[in-house]
Formats: sequence, structure tokens, C-alpha cells
Amino acid sequence: MYYNASPIYFLIIAAMIVSWIIQWRLRSKMNTYGQIGLQSGLSGRQIAELMLADHNITDVRVISTEGRLTDHYNPTDKTVNLSEAVYGERSAAAAAIAAHECGHAVQHATAYSMLQFRSAMVPALSSVSRFMPFILLAGVLMIRTSLIPLGVGIALFSLTTLFSFVTLPVEFDASRRALAWIDERGIVTAKEHAMAKDALWWAAMTYVVAALSSLATLLYYVSIFMGSRDRR
Repeated sequence: MYYNASPIYFLIIAAMIVSWIIQWRLRSKMNTYGQIGLQSGLSGRQIAELMLADHNITDVRVISTEGRLTDHYNPTDKTVNLSEAVYGERSAAAAAIAAHECGHAVQHATAYSMLQFRSAMVPALSSVSRFMPFILLAGVLMIRTSLIPLGVGIALFSLTTLFSFVTLPVEFDASRRALAWIDERGIVTAKEHAMAKDALWWAAMTYVVAALSSLATLLYYVSIFMGSRDRR
């Protein structure tokens, strides 16, 4: 049986185009919502600190980090890292991002299973990511003599693909927690809630596309492996 990789080429290209569109759309949304003042007048830092306090989390610091859309929660040193704009901004976009990152801190504090699973994968993936591209390249170059290097590369790449999909429920759950809390606490009005929800939705789509792109790339390497095996 001959495996035709052409449909996968188109899938990878389509994923790249969609990823670019979503990234552009996300930045556009953040710029728009970032210019609309929050009625409560709270900054991203204040919202983050309030959410942590409401969940009785006292060992997590909220700090400012350089860059744009660089916001993240670091479970290693227990810090909510907000980009400079979000840290001091008083908008629906800042509220959404700050609360979302604190949602990860709440997941950590409550031992959310999917976050624990993802965190457990990080050490292995950190090692794998350093040499996996070289193994895949060697596998493609040596495919006429041996399928073993490519097979090993595919096995390693499958771990990164799994990580991408494990990330999805973690991100969606953090957004769910964030939106529920900013509503319950009265941080946002109904209109601001809609903007916050929209911003988080577009942010989540970047993770969805990344996971699908990883899967498409994995299938590409698998098709090469299967096609070469069947021609032997």
C-alpha cells in the first residue's frame, strides 16, 4: 500500500494560514478591548491579586514581565507573570488575561489533574525538544538504509503532540474559572464580560490550532515512514 502525503501537505499549510489569521485576530481583539476602560477601574495586577486572595492563595506573587502576550503562570516559582500592558492596564482585555493566568494558579493550588499531568510531562519534553529535530532530520536522510531513526523521531514527536492536546483542557478550564470569578466578584459589567469572553476564546484558539498543526506534522512523518516501509 502506498501512502500519499499530499493531503497532509495541504493540511499543514492550511494550519499555518489559520494560525496566522488567529494570531492577527487575537492581537486585533486585544488592541480594541485594551482601549476600553474597565468600569471597576481595577488594573490587571489588582485583579490578579484579588482573585488569588479570594481563593486563599497566599504563596503566589504577581509580577510584571516584558513583551506583549507574554502572560503566563509559572508553577515552579509560583508567580503570575503579566505583560507590562496587562499589569497596569484597566480594561476588559487585561481583566480577562489576569484572571485567566490566576486560573492556572487556582488549578495548581487545587491539584487540577490535567495541569498535574501536563506539568509531569514538562521535564521529559524539555530534554526531548533539544535533540528531536536532529533525530527526525537524520531519520529522513537515512530512510533508504534504516527506518529506526525516523521511528524514534516519530515516537518522540508524538509526545509533543500529546502535550499540545493535554494543554487544551488546561487552558479552557482556566478561562472558565476566570470568567466565572470576574462575574461573581462584579469585576466586569455584562458588556465587559462579553469582551473578556471573546478575548479568551481567541486566545484559546491559538492553542487549538497549535495542537492540530502538531498532529498534522506528526501524520506527515508517519506517512513518510509508512510509505518507505511499504516500498521495501
